[in-house]
Amino acid sequence: MQLIDGKKISQDIKDEVKTKVAELKEKGREISLAVILVGDNSASAVYVRNKKKACEYVGIRSLSYELPEATTQDELVKLVEELNGREDVDGILVQLPLPKHIDEDLIIRTIAPDKDVDGFSPINVGRLSIGEKGIVSCTPNGIIELLKRSDISIDGKHCVIIGRSNIVGKPMGMLLLRENGTVTICHSHTKDLKSITKQADILVAAIGKAKFVTSEFVKEGAAVIDVGMDRDENGKLCGDVDFDDVSKVAGALTPVPGGVGPMTIAMLMTNCVDAALLRDSKKQ
Repeated sequence: MQLIDGKKISQDIKDEVKTKVAELKEKGREISLAVILVGDNSASAVYVRNKKKACEYVGIRSLSYELPEATTQDELVKLVEELNGREDVDGILVQLPLPKHIDEDLIIRTIAPDKDVDGFSPINVGRLSIGEKGIVSCTPNGIIELLKRSDISIDGKHCVIIGRSNIVGKPMGMLLLRENGTVTICHSHTKDLKSITKQADILVAAIGKAKFVTSEFVKEGAAVIDVGMDRDENGKLCGDVDFDDVSKVAGALTPVPGGVGPMTIAMLMTNCVDAALLRDSKKQ
C-alpha cells in the first residue's frame, strides 16, 4: 500500500511558493496576508499561529489582527472593508468559527472575492462551478495536489465523496469533475452507503466521525483520502477512516495526522500568491 505523505508534499509546495515569492520580491512585488482572529478559541489560535509560521517561511508578510471576544459584528465588518480597500493587502483570512453573535456568512460575503484566500466567497464558489478562474478553498485543492503528486490519476475514475459540506464536500466534487473524474457525493440520507463507496476508485471521507470508514466500505486497491480530524475513544487524534483496518485493502491512503492537514496551509500560501497575481492582472 502507498502511504500518501502530506507532510512531504506540503513541504514541496511551500518550497515552490517560497521561490516564487522571492522572485516577485526581486521585481519589487511583496505579497501580504491579513489574518483576523476574534475571541480566544484555543484551536483557532493554534491554526493562526501555524498560518503565520508558514507565511514567515515562504516570505509572505502577515498582518495580524487579534480581536477580543466582545468585538461587534459592525466593528469586524468595518475592519474587513478597510482591508478590502488597502492596496498593500493581497489576501484576507478571517479564522472560523467566529463568536456566536457574529454572522459568519455575512463576514465571508464582506471579504472582496479577489482577496478571499480561503475560497469561501459565493463568488469564488460560483467561479469554480462554471470553470472560471478564481480562488479555490484550500482543503479540496490540497487533496487534488496530493493525488496528482502521488501519481494517482483522476481522469475517468469513479470518485466518491462522503460528506456534502460547503467547505470540503461540494467544492471537492467540482474539482474532481474538473479533473475528469466521475463523481458521486454521499451524505447522511444516502441509502446503502457501503455499496456506493465500494465502487470508488478514489474515496474521500469528510464527515467528522471517528474511524467511520472501515475496510467494508473500500474497494480493493482504491485510493482513500481522509479529511477527518477526530479523537478516538482514548482521546488520540484520528480521522474518519479506520487506518489500520482500511490499510489492508486500500491501494493508497492518507494518514491522520500528516495527510490532508498540512496541505491546507500549503494551499493557503499558494492562494495568497494566486490572489496577488490575479489582482495585478486586473490592473493592467
